[in-house]
Amino acid sequence: MDIGAEEIRHWHKKRGWKDIGYHLVIRRGGTLENGRDLNVTGAHVYGHNHNSVAVCLIGGIDDTGKAENNFTDAQFDTLRNVIDEMQARYPGAQLMGHRDFPEVAKDCPSFDVREWYGKQ
Repeated sequence: MDIGAEEIRHWHKKRGWKDIGYHLVIRRGGTLENGRDLNVTGAHVYGHNHNSVAVCLIGGIDDTGKAENNFTDAQFDTLRNVIDEMQARYPGAQLMGHRDFPEVAKDCPSFDVREWYGKQ
């Protein structure tokens, strides 16, 4: 489904959150949308929200809800640009997928983001 920041913001607020938990959202067509301001603490990885930037790629699961790397080339192009920009803005920052954080039992983003980025 091709949703964006506004739909996610609505869902998160419905759960009682202040705002969307992510800073950036990349839609299926590669469009980059703003979520929370980068200067505002996100709500995406418990214990790491204060020192991380959350980028949400729309997709990543199959029709049964199982993790699947089904992202589009346009999304990967945008993701590469976002990571390049964040690396320049925050030198020395670690690149991690949600699944790479300690004590996180999630599959997202359904691929090894560090391995992928290293091949670019």
